Amino acid sequence: MNAKNTMDKDAMKQLREARRVWVENARQSTKTQNQIISQIKTQLADAAKTVPEIAQAAGMPASQVLLYIAGLKKYGQVAEAEKDGDYFKYRLTS
Repeated sequence: MNAKNTMDKDAMKQLREARRVWVENARQSTKTQNQIISQIKTQLADAAKTVPEIAQAAGMPASQVLLYIAGLKKYGQVAEAEKDGDYFKYRLTS
């Protein structure tokens, strides 16, 4: 093995080591987001619900649920259903 290959391998090893914490944090963040999305979808599996109803049933802040609902709506996973008082109800699209 020539000296350049050895230096390249060493540089890659150092780079992986330096980014290990960042990669693990990103992995954990993704896992948490997937769990939250799953909780929201579970709440919507049986019937359409408002953001406050979802938040109460899932034990999450309504502001957090609203952000996730907005994202799920943007990507077509949930849709607005009928209005219940001041709030729209949301339902799964598929």
